[in-house]
Amino acid sequence: MSLSVDVRADQLHLGAHLVGGHRVQDGALLEKVNPARPGTSLGRIPVADRGVVDSAVTTAHGQLAAWRRLGSIARADLVHRLAGLMERDRGELARLITEEHGKTAAEATAEVARSIEIVRFAAGLGRRLGGRTLPSDSPDTWSSTTRHAIGVVALITPWNFPLAIPVWKLAPALVAGCTVVLKPSPLAPFTAERLVSLAHEAGVPAGAVNLVHGDGTTGAALVEHPLVKGVSFTGSVEVGRRVQTAAAASLTRTQLEMGGKNAVVVLADADLEKAADAVAHGAFGQAGQRCSATSRAIVQDDVFDEFVGLLAARARALRVGRPDDPGTDLGPLINSASLERCLDAVSEAVRDGARLVTGGRAVVTEDGGYFMAPTVLTGLAADAPLANTEVFGPVLVVLSCRDFDEAVALNNAVRYGMSATLFTASLPLIGRFLAEAEAGMLHVNRPGVGAFPHMPHIGTKESQVGPAECADDTIEFFTELRTATIGVG
Repeated sequence: MSLSVDVRADQLHLGAHLVGGHRVQDGALLEKVNPARPGTSLGRIPVADRGVVDSAVTTAHGQLAAWRRLGSIARADLVHRLAGLMERDRGELARLITEEHGKTAAEATAEVARSIEIVRFAAGLGRRLGGRTLPSDSPDTWSSTTRHAIGVVALITPWNFPLAIPVWKLAPALVAGCTVVLKPSPLAPFTAERLVSLAHEAGVPAGAVNLVHGDGTTGAALVEHPLVKGVSFTGSVEVGRRVQTAAAASLTRTQLEMGGKNAVVVLADADLEKAADAVAHGAFGQAGQRCSATSRAIVQDDVFDEFVGLLAARARALRVGRPDDPGTDLGPLINSASLERCLDAVSEAVRDGARLVTGGRAVVTEDGGYFMAPTVLTGLAADAPLANTEVFGPVLVVLSCRDFDEAVALNNAVRYGMSATLFTASLPLIGRFLAEAEAGMLHVNRPGVGAFPHMPHIGTKESQVGPAECADDTIEFFTELRTATIGVG
């Protein structure tokens, strides 16, 4: 394979599938470059074909009975040990995230810290993985329910949270008693590979956690494998639909977390400075590359111009550049296709009559990274493509509204329902917003991204299918309910 980038052998990650604890490097090679410095290769990963996928799934299935018998408390102890190893290696994990994703050092460090807490929360599920004792119609009869692992699960994860999303699937799956085949995005392979190695070091049997690298063909082979009983996927709506369709053929259960076109509603009585801070954080943090990113602001007419001015000032003050520079606020987009998609969407919106308040351009650096200036647009119709379509970048559309009712209607008009936020001083309107806004994660007078490690990560409409993640509810996906009725007389 010929490379057109600078390759330093002493810095290359030579990725491998991890099957039963063995490093397997079969398959055509994909190259991973640093998005802040595309001329620098981070390494190569092999693409798993159906043979490698079958080996990984078969290995996971072979470990299933022993892993189930271990019991949820013992499994949880090993998962808790994994959290300790992540704490030990938090610096290395943050560096990997910054290298392969382009998050700033502060953002990568925050992701590692959150990931550790998510693993610790999931470990606590081991002592709560029970059923219920129920009354019986007959005398001398005991009735109860229990939960049992569904079997081998495929975890298909994206690149935008290289550690957090894999762990919030992996940790509860292991506690529940499932065995796992993890397929990370080829755009973020090395953090996930390190995570699996740490799970093995923690004492999780090698066959209980396997990893395959690859592309869409690898993912399809996983979803279609007859021994896979559940698929937990995070990614785009379009790919999620394909996962759902393929899984339906064998009645494989799915847990799908997909896109968002998230809005922050700012009413005239809001604290505008606080709201502007929150919108800027939600829209431009991690260069807008998160499913809960703020991509729409819906602002009441009375304060529209003032708010746009506050927001534009914040956007212009953000520093775009290399993520390993402590002065950087925004790192790069993940690849050239993402940058081109965002720039094209802005250009189309301007052709359609939008006003470009700030940004809308690539930021050129000496390293040639995929950088984009924080972008704010106004003047778009509510049904314009950019007001309805997720572009996954630092691009914010500001829409105007007459009142609360119009604001909620605009919030609900998109096909997504991931996150929604309201800024107001009115308690009655807060109550109405929580009842009427169509989104899985609602926020009031705070940024519309993130919450806490034990808060369900959930969407509505086309943003989510299946139980919430990062919560007790996720156990419903990884287990099946059984009843027991026992005559004791």
